Amino acid sequence: MESVTDRASAPPIDRVMLVVVLLVVVSACIPLGLMPERASAFVSDLYDGLTSNFGFLYQWSAVGVIVFLAWLAFGRFGSVRLGPHNEPPDFSTFSWAGMLFCAGTGAALLSWGAVEWVAYYNSPPFGAEPGSAEAIRWATAYGPFHWGVVAWCIYALPTVAIAYPFYVNRVPHLCASTACHGLMGPEAHRSLFGRLVNLAAVLGILGGAGTSLGFIAPLIAASVAELFGIATSFRLEGLAIVVCVALFGGSVYLGLEAGIKRLSDLNVVLFGLLLAYILLVGPTLFILKMSTETIGYMAANFVRMLTWTDPIRDTGFVESWTIFFWAWWIAFAPVVGTFVTRISRGRTIRQVILGMICLGSAGCWVFFFVLGNYALFLEIEGLLPLREIVAASGISVATAKTLATLPASTVALLTMAVVGIVSAATSYDSASYTIAATVTRELGPAENPGRAHRLFWALVLGILPLFMLFVGGLQVIRLASLLASLPILFAGVVMAVALTKSLRTDERARRSERG
Repeated sequence: MESVTDRASAPPIDRVMLVVVLLVVVSACIPLGLMPERASAFVSDLYDGLTSNFGFLYQWSAVGVIVFLAWLAFGRFGSVRLGPHNEPPDFSTFSWAGMLFCAGTGAALLSWGAVEWVAYYNSPPFGAEPGSAEAIRWATAYGPFHWGVVAWCIYALPTVAIAYPFYVNRVPHLCASTACHGLMGPEAHRSLFGRLVNLAAVLGILGGAGTSLGFIAPLIAASVAELFGIATSFRLEGLAIVVCVALFGGSVYLGLEAGIKRLSDLNVVLFGLLLAYILLVGPTLFILKMSTETIGYMAANFVRMLTWTDPIRDTGFVESWTIFFWAWWIAFAPVVGTFVTRISRGRTIRQVILGMICLGSAGCWVFFFVLGNYALFLEIEGLLPLREIVAASGISVATAKTLATLPASTVALLTMAVVGIVSAATSYDSASYTIAATVTRELGPAENPGRAHRLFWALVLGILPLFMLFVGGLQVIRLASLLASLPILFAGVVMAVALTKSLRTDERARRSERG
């Protein structure tokens, strides 16, 4: 689906936004590179302070977005089509689901899906005894909880808030401030508030995308190291980032149809083959039974997990995990929202919301259920000391060690490395596409940002993760997500109000025309 902008002159760039974003990136990278030890200590203190004082806002935002989207999807506005009446969707459901899934979670899910349960098994919530049967139940439930309904609700809000004015009101700007059209009019993107919303969105993309590549690069490096019997290192992780940047740079240059769609389709197939292989050659019955129990346990405790703030024990569990994941999804929401808008023309609001929540959650859950429960089986049966490996070497090495226990482990590790690279490429080409669209002055429904512009942001997106990995530690990645998400947290409220106003205003206009 190449546009005229891919064949002729590229749309003009918003140079002010471009300069401001680059200055912020440079300002973040310099202290991380020059003072890694001091930066690490500062990051840890700042993260603890922010989550202690503002963490409850993230939990209430999760509750609010679920309620709002339920009202929107099942109410009278759910049938509103994003585009001309009776126009068919641009992409098949398979390709659409693959692109939104890979853009939203693809890369980092590989790192967390196998061994996220280890953190909750060692330090379980609600006062459960570490290593107990109750701890196992919480451990297997919290991963799917963090990557399930709430995550995809957070993604769906900016998607419909941007898609409605872009396709129905024909606002010629594919960026986060487009969602403010209902409150600020067609020139929202030119206002000071609109520019601040776009800046927050771009910074959120940089922080969220940096977080994703900061997770996936060590996994790719660990898989390669396990394959060749060598030790993983920062140099190997850096090489993994270079390969990912090269691949998604090429994909972005090719465009949406030739690049992102094909990578997403390939990635879904590889995901499915890897998980099917693990299910068939692994402890199939244990995986199926444990997955069934996890679904029931998570469903029975969903509201409790959603609203738990731990004010009595104050163990730090909520701040370290739930708030981190909510912040991560919020930081990455603009890229997912803007990108899914681009691929959702022809679908109704209900189809977009329910499709994202159901298909996105299901894709994540299958990964946790199959790979995560296989790893849990290895730990319980004493076949692989994953808790010790995670403590000593981290989640990436633990995931690689888990795959190394499979029959034909070389094929499994190679597949994981390929899936990791393709996942990172898919996540990052959608991120660079979204930043390029945001920093473009005007962009119609059939247009794409300039190829050179997209390629430039693909390269910039590879810089920040290198500095994160150089400083080291999960806390740096957590803080990047948290800082990037704070302004977007409040912008989300504006998006919901603006969308509601636009829907009601347009509904009244249609009634007046009929009557």
